[in-house]
Amino acid sequence: MKAIGGKMTYGINQGSVIECIDNTGAKLLKVISVKGYKGRKRRIAKAGVGDLVKCSVVRGDPKIRDELPLAVIVRQRKEWRRPDGTRVKFESNAAVLVNEKGLPRGSEIKGVIAKEAVKRFPAIGKIASVVV
Repeated sequence: MKAIGGKMTYGINQGSVIECIDNTGAKLLKVISVKGYKGRKRRIAKAGVGDLVKCSVVRGDPKIRDELPLAVIVRQRKEWRRPDGTRVKFESNAAVLVNEKGLPRGSEIKGVIAKEAVKRFPAIGKIASVVV
C-alpha cells in the first residue's frame, strides 16, 4: 500500500452499505471499520477513495457471507478536489475485495474506478477496465 498526497474528502461513513464491483460473489458490503483511521472518542470513522476498510457481506454468495473481508474504496458519490484543481465524483459508492497484502481477490472489475485507488494499490489498476 502506497501513500498518496493531498487531502481526501471522506464520503463513506462506518455503517454505510456500498456495492462490490468485482467477481468474487459479493454484491453489497457494509463498512465495519476503517484501517488506519485516527479519530476522536465517539466519532464515527469515515473513509474515502483509496482507503482500506473491513466489511461484512450483506448480499452475495453464501460461502462469502460468513467472512469479514478487507476492501478498497474505488468510487464515492461525495465530490473531492484533486491537487490539479479538478473536482471528481461518481454516481455510486463502490469497493473491491482484497486480501491482507492488498492484492485483489477477484480477477475482473466492472465499471470505472478512481486513479487515487490505483496509485495506492497498483494491482487493482491492472485488472480494472477503466481508470478515471
